[in-house]
Amino acid sequence: MLKEIYKIIKKYNTVVIARHIGVDPDALASQLALREAIKKTFPSKNVYAVGTGSNKFNYFAKLDKVEEWQNALLIVVDTPDKKRIDISNLDNFSYCIKIDHHPYIETFGDLEYIDDTASSASELVYRLITATPLVLDKEVAEIIFLGIVSDTNRFLFNSNAKTFASITKLLEEFDLDLPQLYSNIFMRPLNEVRLQGYIALNMNVSENGLGSIKITNDVMTKFGVDVGSAGNLINNFNYIEEVIVWVTVSEDVKNNLLKINIRSRGPVINHIAEKYNGGGHRLASGAKVSSMAEADALINELDEACKNYIEKMGGKNEN
Repeated sequence: MLKEIYKIIKKYNTVVIARHIGVDPDALASQLALREAIKKTFPSKNVYAVGTGSNKFNYFAKLDKVEEWQNALLIVVDTPDKKRIDISNLDNFSYCIKIDHHPYIETFGDLEYIDDTASSASELVYRLITATPLVLDKEVAEIIFLGIVSDTNRFLFNSNAKTFASITKLLEEFDLDLPQLYSNIFMRPLNEVRLQGYIALNMNVSENGLGSIKITNDVMTKFGVDVGSAGNLINNFNYIEEVIVWVTVSEDVKNNLLKINIRSRGPVINHIAEKYNGGGHRLASGAKVSSMAEADALINELDEACKNYIEKMGGKNEN
């Protein structure tokens, strides 16, 4: 499969690399690492990484702004379904490859490499590069490292022997500045830390172990953060004894919707998120709804999932 992907890349003079809407570090890292690897291997090719960026991730290289392409190859990373691809004119490409680590939702590529046991899309890109003549240098290695570390939250989630083997090889081959790389991902401004305290003080916890909070635009304005910063704080509440699923609902006034981030230490949540214009992994998902009523309905379903999980575990929370 990986060698077949390489053969197809080799055939096309123009390669466009896309990923899901609502950019995160792994999505960005996987497309940028692949862009740089292809460009370094085939300097004459036109290779573009596209999509809406975020100033929050300005430690990565910039994305490309390209409106028109002909006879081009599209590679979509970190995206399980067609509706979530952050690109227009999807059907104008000559060929499409999907590289993804989410549970399967639908087929949209001519060739699809999916492994939902992988830690991240960046790990899959690393496998592609190391299994083929694509160039892996220190710059590409740093991008891949950032992607893997961010999507596993410092190897707390979705990590296995293959993940650690990949990281070991990167560290053996390249002199990576780990303190600086970690600083890029995890350094936080004081206003975000203070918002984190607000969330901890105001989170509602149900008797079934569901932690939830609604972060309105007024609250974000008070703390001087944006909706992306508010949602990203979901990963900072992993180990609360009384909570097995936790969810943040963040008001996005610019797009007139509510962004929902969900994490779990047991109950499967992605099938619930899929009902509300979202999806993701079994224990880490997101959704978007247009009203608080819909957000409440999602929260109620998550609470029911917690209840069922506890009953399945014999009537107590074993996490």
